[in-house]
Amino acid sequence: MKEKEVHLVKRVCKELGLTYKELGEKIGYTDGGLKNLVFKNQVTRNLEKSIELYLETLRLKKEVEEANRFRNVLQTFISKKSQ
Repeated sequence: MKEKEVHLVKRVCKELGLTYKELGEKIGYTDGGLKNLVFKNQVTRNLEKSIELYLETLRLKKEVEEANRFRNVLQTFISKKSQ
């Protein structure tokens, strides 16, 4: 495994404020499983992809929240105009 891949796991944990255990649980790894893989330099392509998909999910959830806030503001604006 490349050192760059280990840094991906460390970077994501740091950016999200998660421990290895917490990130592992969010992407389907057992308690301590992620930490062990990183420690042993065995970060697989599947693990990388799981992290990428988790980050994409977080990004999409944020976009949905922003769209919902915009929709609510727009509905409020329209209802005030029609009164």
